[in-house]
Amino acid sequence: MGISERMGDVLGQALEAKLLREVHEHPLNVNHLAIIMDGNRRFAWNSDLAAGIGHRIGKEKLERVLDWVLEINIPWFTVYALSTENLNRPLEELDVLFDLYVEGLKDIADDPRIHENNVRVHIIGRRELLPQRVNDAIDYAEAKTAEYNDFVFTVCLAYGSREEMISAIQSIAKDHASGALTMDDIDEQLVSDRLYTADMPDPDLVIRTSGEERISNFLLWQMAYTELYFTDVFWPSFSKKDLLKAIRTYQDRGRRFGS
Repeated sequence: MGISERMGDVLGQALEAKLLREVHEHPLNVNHLAIIMDGNRRFAWNSDLAAGIGHRIGKEKLERVLDWVLEINIPWFTVYALSTENLNRPLEELDVLFDLYVEGLKDIADDPRIHENNVRVHIIGRRELLPQRVNDAIDYAEAKTAEYNDFVFTVCLAYGSREEMISAIQSIAKDHASGALTMDDIDEQLVSDRLYTADMPDPDLVIRTSGEERISNFLLWQMAYTELYFTDVFWPSFSKKDLLKAIRTYQDRGRRFGS
């Protein structure tokens, strides 16, 4: 490594330390962080790698980011791993993804850091659309962490926000038709209570990687007042400095909740 590269590393570490200190010292904290992890395939293509390698590197990056989230002390962390639309991808690619989910869920459930930090693993989405091996891994991870509540790590698999809202509407309509609910009973809180995220606070900050600036059917109801942050970095290249910059941007914006 040359002198200029070493200097770059030193400056990068100094900036990271400065950002981390600023994040911890700021009075506005992130209670719930959500990330749309995008760009695994484009990272692979740009690096002349198979798409499956990009997905594996993305899986490993998620494990690193979870460490950073625990270090920053963000109690709720949610990631968009697989949308219902993604299920239309080629079967060969989906099989690679499903195997990575099985491996990743089991690794997380057995990771001492998860148990040392009391992290509960929570999966939301249409589980009936996933293979049995993925559902078995979900059951394993959720069961091994069910008693923890200091941190909640939520993975959205086979998830689509419109489908989630339709399910909530159908549930409310059924109860109204049976007489269990009156029209006056139906309010924002009731709808929130019928969503997959009923026991979760709405996200404070949503980060999307890869340069795309859209929500892609993710937590549409829950993001009514969420701050959005878009970065050009592909998910496998997402760094701790990128995460800290996003949080500092959120802190400097403040939150007005429409006021």
